[in-house]
Amino acid sequence: MQAQTSTAAIVVAPLEARSRPARLPIRQAMLEGPILPTMLRFALPTLVVLVAQTLVGVVETFYVSFLGTEALAGVALVFPVLMLMQMMSNGGVGGGVASAIARAIGAGRRADADALLFHAMIIAVACGVIFMGGALVFGPRLYRALGGHGAALDAAVLYSALIFIGAILIWMTNLASAALRGVGNVKAPAWIILAGSAITIPLSPALIFGFGPIPRLEVAGAGVTILLYYLGATIVLFFYLRNGHAGLNLRWAKPEWRLFTNILSVGLLSAFGTLQSNLTVVLVTGAVGVFGIDALAGYGTASRLDYIMIPLMFGLGTALVTIVGTNVGAGQVARARRIAWTGAIFAALVLEAIGLFVAFLPQAWIGIFTNEPAVLATGALYLREVGPFYGFIGLALLIYFASQGAGTILLPILAGTLRLLIAAVLGWVAVTRFNAGLPVLFALVAASSVAFAALSAAALLRPGWGRAGA
Repeated sequence: MQAQTSTAAIVVAPLEARSRPARLPIRQAMLEGPILPTMLRFALPTLVVLVAQTLVGVVETFYVSFLGTEALAGVALVFPVLMLMQMMSNGGVGGGVASAIARAIGAGRRADADALLFHAMIIAVACGVIFMGGALVFGPRLYRALGGHGAALDAAVLYSALIFIGAILIWMTNLASAALRGVGNVKAPAWIILAGSAITIPLSPALIFGFGPIPRLEVAGAGVTILLYYLGATIVLFFYLRNGHAGLNLRWAKPEWRLFTNILSVGLLSAFGTLQSNLTVVLVTGAVGVFGIDALAGYGTASRLDYIMIPLMFGLGTALVTIVGTNVGAGQVARARRIAWTGAIFAALVLEAIGLFVAFLPQAWIGIFTNEPAVLATGALYLREVGPFYGFIGLALLIYFASQGAGTILLPILAGTLRLLIAAVLGWVAVTRFNAGLPVLFALVAASSVAFAALSAAALLRPGWGRAGA
């Protein structure tokens, strides 16, 4: 009987193992695992974090709205500058950090990976000082130039000062999170940021309106909330990176220019790409503004969908940075290229489905926000002309992120420049010099998406793609 039981166990065990296959270790999964499931596995925690951060921003804006129009306007004036810093630290320089560490891990250079983390913290301090100084010195003039005055300007200056005093903390949190993504550890930064978000949502109204012994700080409370959030995140990440279980170890390393170059050769170009992207939005918005407030409202409402898709692209893209970088570092450039194409085509299909839906039923999106006929007309025109080309944006953006991982970023950046020239510069000239209408402007925006994707795809097809980072 005992022998029969042992035999049964021997037979059943392999069957159970086949029915429930063990998950591959992180590095092995990136180098050998199925491409799309591995990419989605790494993307999901980042997507959850981005949704949580978006929710925190919406909730805080909701609380500030109870302080009046001036306070709300003041916070709105600071928001573009804060978003620029977030994008540069997360997707720009942060992309360079994740790429450099992923390539080091892929090549088996663990000591370099730890040293790159230390160098990333030096960069975080330097960039934080630059943003802090710029905001404190030039912020009041900038917010005045953007239309702030009176109580709204006072609120903007106060809110900005409190946030950007903590600019170093924001940069350290985002670059440390990028470093962890580079080693394939996506869950730890996700849990830290989610915990911070859960604390921030009740803390924000307590500081804004006062609660018990906490005084009423109004707009200052909103700024203090963000400051405390990043202070807490920085402290937790510091101790986590020192405990030896993070996949990286934060410790002193002799500063080396080659390690700064590994990060900044990708990070600085990526930061420039972030500036280009923001400038494109600003100039197209200005061109639409020529046609009046209704047109601006319609375009703004329709293009808000573009911003909602950014977290999806960023979540998928940061996963691609890590997986591609690891394969390039390991010398598997052909597999890295297949991963890049898989991610890009997947993103293109997802965004194209969304774009076609809103192109055929624009009211399904715009009708959520307004019933004004003139606003609806402009928004529907934008979605009908630009929506069918959303897939090209998805393709280009994921190739951009994959190229970050590969350390070959120049051509995707130039693709962004081409998009800027067609959509923003030609669009502005067509509207202001040749009296072109909104259909022509939106057609140029659609054409810029095709050009963006075409040049990005050409970059990925080049034989030298990924060789520089290997």
